[in-house]
Amino acid sequence: MKKSIGMALSLLLCASVALAAPVMLTGAGASFPYPIYTKWFDEYSKIKPEVRFNYQSIGSGGGIKQITAQTVDFGASDGPMSDKQLSDAPGRLYHIPTVMGSVAIATNLPGVSGAVKITPDVLAEIFLGKISKWNDARIASINPGVTLPDLPVVVVHRSDGSGTSFIFTDYLSSVSGEWKLRVGKGTSVNWPAGLGGKGNEGVSGLVKQTPGGLGYCELSYAIKNNLSVVALQNKSGKFIEPSIESTSKAAEGVEIPSDFRVSIVNSPNPEAYPISGFTWLLVYRNMEDKAKARELVEFIRWAIHDGQKYAPDLLYSPLPADVVEKIDKKLSDIKVE
Repeated sequence: MKKSIGMALSLLLCASVALAAPVMLTGAGASFPYPIYTKWFDEYSKIKPEVRFNYQSIGSGGGIKQITAQTVDFGASDGPMSDKQLSDAPGRLYHIPTVMGSVAIATNLPGVSGAVKITPDVLAEIFLGKISKWNDARIASINPGVTLPDLPVVVVHRSDGSGTSFIFTDYLSSVSGEWKLRVGKGTSVNWPAGLGGKGNEGVSGLVKQTPGGLGYCELSYAIKNNLSVVALQNKSGKFIEPSIESTSKAAEGVEIPSDFRVSIVNSPNPEAYPISGFTWLLVYRNMEDKAKARELVEFIRWAIHDGQKYAPDLLYSPLPADVVEKIDKKLSDIKVE
């Protein structure tokens, strides 16, 4: 009898230890959402300390490669995977939107206060290498009364595969026929001009240390580095600075497809910032490790509901309610048993 009780207690103890065993979820990819993902991981650990995260901010291209190779439990990208990339993956991958953000055009212009105005054609010509001085007549004509410095425009772009680059080049391709033909859109392109920086951190850091610098990065990186951001003319002709509100406006009225792969750049909404986008987690429908699958789905459900309250403080825009509803349905299709 004592032996039976002892065995039962031992089994109960083992079961308790198993329930408390930590689950490590590994991910890699976009630097665009890295600030909010870090916040989410920290807050979620207070709710479920047994679930831990190891996320590498290596760029969307790296995230797509690693989730395709199944060396991580989830990938992250701001540029949607292509049909070919999806078909090359060893299983069915879902794009799960997490937040929306804006790609700011950050500048370092000594002696200039406030936001410099830029039109889409001028921005394209700067990145094509056709406008090389800040006091160029085409920039000056958009900014009457502003004394622009006699400095070279030092273009800074990403050196790694990047979803931020995808959003930015998607935008340039939509507003410039020459850019579309010569360069096109993608997570990696052949840049006609400029210096390369790794990650949003690298681009914003290079702009900060370079007088005359101009580069594109997620808004929170520009603010963190005390960089000015351009007021960019949108499709309606208004000059709009990136913000939580102007990013949210870019998604209004957009039909969201069932696979969530959608572009919201160059929105016709007069209040929208034109270089806005969703960012996604890349998750297999049928993960081999079901314990990890369950925990990952639980975390994502928390992130798209409770986690959204942290987005504004970090300069991201929360997901629209209709998108959250669609994500909930998609998560129910992920195999957790």
